[in-house]
Amino acid sequence: MANSIQCSFARYEKKYLITPAQQAVILREALRHMKEDVYGRYTICNIYYDTENWSLIRTSLNKPVYKEKLRLRSYGTPGPKDRVFVEIKKKVSGVVYKRRAVMAPGDAVRYLSGDMTVSPGGQIGREIDWFQGFYQTRPRVFIAYDRSALAGIEIPDLRITFDTNLRWRDTNLDLRAGDWGSPLLAPDQILMEIKIPGAAPLWLSRVLSRAGVFPTSFSKYGVCYRDFLSDHSEREVRYGA
Repeated sequence: MANSIQCSFARYEKKYLITPAQQAVILREALRHMKEDVYGRYTICNIYYDTENWSLIRTSLNKPVYKEKLRLRSYGTPGPKDRVFVEIKKKVSGVVYKRRAVMAPGDAVRYLSGDMTVSPGGQIGREIDWFQGFYQTRPRVFIAYDRSALAGIEIPDLRITFDTNLRWRDTNLDLRAGDWGSPLLAPDQILMEIKIPGAAPLWLSRVLSRAGVFPTSFSKYGVCYRDFLSDHSEREVRYGA
């Protein structure tokens, strides 16, 4: 999968916490305008990098106009010959920008630990080099989830994803160690994301209203930090990403 995924893009992303019943309502209409993603159902694994004092996620929780994060991502548990993404994700005034470098798992770990002999190079590599030189991050938490996705027929850039079984751990922070972890959400909660470069089509707005779902400010990393990793005072902070 890593060889066929776009490595640089900008888009709007809206997030919704929904129930299985609401998902069924949305799917009935959505499948008239969309089709199942070519990859079907798959698992996404992430290791989020942050500073010693968690400054990246603490800044994100304050909902600034501009925020950024660094993560290492794989699709499933990678083997030594697979590829993973070193990814910078930025959000500016509601628009999400992603810049990704594709690397072997071992090279990616060494690179983010400061081994410049395996740098991916190019413009994206230089951006990651600057990010690490400035923030000096290290792996802080693993988050995985199982995803199914729809892609637009009339609007190919429209995507709707459904994430379930969100889980996390703060030990064995290596993508090659497996996708196990403790639950992040209740079993009946589904995280739906709508990803599109511009405005949503009218049919989608209508079905969201019919299903009774509304956008929410939600960050997987933010929820994990707030609920499991921060001290008591920080858990009172409103979160979003």
